[in-house]
Amino acid sequence: MAEHDEHSSFIKTPQQLIAIVLLAFVVPIFGIVLLVQLVADRPRADPSALAPEAVAARIQPVGKVEFGAAGAAAAKSSEDIVKEVCAACHVPGVANAPKLGDKAAWAPRLKLGLDGLMQSVVKGKGAMPPRAGTSLTDAELVSTIVFMANQAGGNLKEPAPAKK
Repeated sequence: MAEHDEHSSFIKTPQQLIAIVLLAFVVPIFGIVLLVQLVADRPRADPSALAPEAVAARIQPVGKVEFGAAGAAAAKSSEDIVKEVCAACHVPGVANAPKLGDKAAWAPRLKLGLDGLMQSVVKGKGAMPPRAGTSLTDAELVSTIVFMANQAGGNLKEPAPAKK
């Protein structure tokens, strides 16, 4: 084994010595310049970022609650209501809900007529909460009941809309 000479250096050539001496001066000077810039530089803001419109856009709330007339929102079709609300229980038949299109299950209910079906929906029946757990208008509920009942062989007609 070769013994380590305590008095030898890792710099072996004059070029290595010149590089080390230059780096010994350049690196600290570069660090000092960056530190001075960090301390002396003032943060600059975009002038348009302080405009009232830009500030309002940055601090606007995440959500909004709007109040308006009941008919202000676009009315959903009966088919959309069935897909969004009723299908959760009436497609798989959850909690004895009659399945969509099942004539045998709907037959006793169809005998009640539109008024009887509407009362069941408004008051709630079995596991179905009142108004099917929605805030649908009476007209939307009637339209949806007619749609579902007629899929199961019913022959219900929607009442004429009330005159204003």
